[in-house]
Amino acid sequence: MTEAVTPGVLDVADIMHVMELLPHRYPMLMIDKVVDMIPSKSATGVKNVTINEPYFQGHFPGHPVMPGVLIIEAMAQTAAALVVHTLGTSMEGRVVYFMTVDKGRFRHPVSPGDTMHLPVRVLRGHGAVWKFAGEAKVGDQVVAQAEYSAMIIDPKGDS
Repeated sequence: MTEAVTPGVLDVADIMHVMELLPHRYPMLMIDKVVDMIPSKSATGVKNVTINEPYFQGHFPGHPVMPGVLIIEAMAQTAAALVVHTLGTSMEGRVVYFMTVDKGRFRHPVSPGDTMHLPVRVLRGHGAVWKFAGEAKVGDQVVAQAEYSAMIIDPKGDS
């Protein structure tokens, strides 16, 4: 059973809780769990990279490498889960849309069998626009990093 979404510190959001926090589903759900979530401050996403990911069929045959944009997407989903958890019930009917990516760097390839840890921290978090800094790590090695922003949107256009 998953915990209710509350603005308290959350040690672990398993995959079922992640799916309560995010609208993403296979094949676009890029994180398996979120750990150490501190509302309005930080969280760490976890992605277990497997050969079963659909993008490995074409990226690249014989040398599977996780696309960098999907690593950044995993960081953004971690941040979105943090925002939804932080804001709790005020997020009902709203979604977090990815807006910008700055200072994106890819340092090392990510391959099947790797476990990525995605620590993100809030640089600015109030109102409709939030800004984050994130990294992707495999073990102690930073494989990617970026700053990015997101906006809280009501997709129905209601306020």
